[in-house]
Formats: sequence, C-alpha cells, structure tokens
Amino acid sequence: MTEIVAVDVGGTHARFALAKIGSGRVLSVGPECTLKTADYPGLEGAWAAFGATLGNRLPEAAAIALAAPLDGELVKVTNNDWVIDTYALPEALGVERYSLVNDFAAVAYAVAQLDDSFFRHLCGPERALPGNGVVSIVGPGTGLGVGQLLRRGGRDHVIATEGGHIGFAPLDALEDRILGALRNLHSRVSVERIVSGPGLANLYRTLAALEGRQAGFEDEKTLWSAAIGGEDDLAAAALDRFCLTLGAVAGDIALAHGADAVVIGGGLGLRLADHLPRSGFAGRFTAKGRYAARMANLPVKIVTHKQPGLFGAAAAFAAEHRD
Repeated sequence: MTEIVAVDVGGTHARFALAKIGSGRVLSVGPECTLKTADYPGLEGAWAAFGATLGNRLPEAAAIALAAPLDGELVKVTNNDWVIDTYALPEALGVERYSLVNDFAAVAYAVAQLDDSFFRHLCGPERALPGNGVVSIVGPGTGLGVGQLLRRGGRDHVIATEGGHIGFAPLDALEDRILGALRNLHSRVSVERIVSGPGLANLYRTLAALEGRQAGFEDEKTLWSAAIGGEDDLAAAALDRFCLTLGAVAGDIALAHGADAVVIGGGLGLRLADHLPRSGFAGRFTAKGRYAARMANLPVKIVTHKQPGLFGAAAAFAAEHRD
C-alpha cells in the first residue's frame, strides 16, 4: 500500500486529499480540502496551504489532475491564471514520484474503477456500463470536460480530449438567436460557453436581452440556486435550455466516440441529478435523425461519487506506478 497526495485543479477550486493505493487500484480517499485557486498564485502555494493543515507532513508522491491540455513543459490551466512548470514540479512540491493527468481523463479513470453503486441511471436502457467498448464521459463545471474510456480485453484505456471546445450548433430558432447574441461577445462560441457554470449566466442574460427584460442576477451562485429551485421563471428557462444543450452535446460526443454508454460527471452533473431526468436532456440526446434508435439504446448514467476527480487522479497514479 502507498499513500499519495491526490490533487484536482479546476478553474475555480483546487481540491486536495490523501489517498491510499495498492495493486493498481485506489483503496481509499481521505477527507477533501477545497481551496479557491484565486487565493493562490499557483499550485505550489495551494500545496503548501494543504500541507499546513496536516502539519506539513505530506507523502512524497502526488497524483495531479489539471483542467488543461497537457502539452509541453509549461501547462496553463484553462479557466484560471495558474501556469505549472512540469519540469520543476518535483522540486517545487518535494515529491519523488508524481502523475499528471487531464481532469476529465481523471474522471474516466474513476469511472473505470468505481462499482455500479456509484452510478445513477439517467436515460436509455437500465444496464451496467459495458465491460468491453467505449464509454464517453461528459461533465459541466467551471468548463465542460470530455473524456473517453476504452475497455478492451480486460484492460482500460483512458483518452483525454478537449471535446468541450467544439463549436455550439443551434438546433432551433431560439438557439439561432442565442448563438447570434453570443457571437457579439465571443469571436467563437464553443459549447462550453453554454454548458458550464458560467454558461447558465450567458443563457440567462441572453434570454433577458431577447425578451427585453432586466437581468436580475449578477451572482452566478445565486442564479444557479434560483434556477434549480424554480424561483425565477427566466432563470428556470435558462436552465431548461442548458439541459437541452447538454443532452445534444452528450449525444454528439457519443456519436463522435462511437460510444456504447455515456456518463455525466462534473460538479454540475451531480447537482442536476434530480433535474436532468425531468428535463429535455433525453429527447435531445436521442434526436440524431437516422441514428435515433442507436442513441435510444445507449445507457446514460450520472456518476455520484463525491470526489471523482481526486479518486480518478489517484487511479491514474496507481495505473502509471503499478510496480
């Protein structure tokens, strides 16, 4: 058994926990310590703050999931200002062994190891995730994460992607108008501009402008609460549109991956676990013309583990450092 520090760095928060691994699997993940990325200039400062909570006695091994493409020595986190020098990382953190993995590749590693009790049925046939085949993982949070899990011959292969940055494709007249409005703000409108935490605010403000109404929520957290609680009709309409788009995007990703199942992850995926089955998600997911029957036969699940990024980072380390 080996103890490591598991880290999950997103656009808004950096999460830390101690994890225990053995025989290529995650044995346990300890209590989560959540820090705001805006409060620290980089990973090293947040690492030190986590260490201080434990008396500065951290294991000399780390599993780090980053919301960023892992290209080159310098890695820029997509939705915050952190830049990580991967070459200097061992000395900066005081570790001898470490693994770096894309944040949604980490969720895919988690999906590979979690048992059926950590998945909630959303739509499609109620059957377990396939032991062989492709599982697409899609999850809205600060951004939109997309990962791919290929299971073949008793082995799991995780593939990181940047699928959240594909272009937004409107599917009705209202979405044509939404796209036009967002083009005035962004030179290119990706699906992440809509299917993410900030995306709901984009939808809300756009719908308000289209209806000639005053946008009443400036705080994103308050907007989400009002939308989920149905306390404001315009916020609720924005959330309905959010769920429609999430269904359409998840279906497109499944087609692109040739998926045999789909898992919805991310902090917002879990927060919407009760709302999504009542929304237009399933209708948009299956509405793929000649492929509608195929889409209707795909199981779609929500991962309910509270720490999939941390668990998955640890699982990635366990796979890389199995010996």
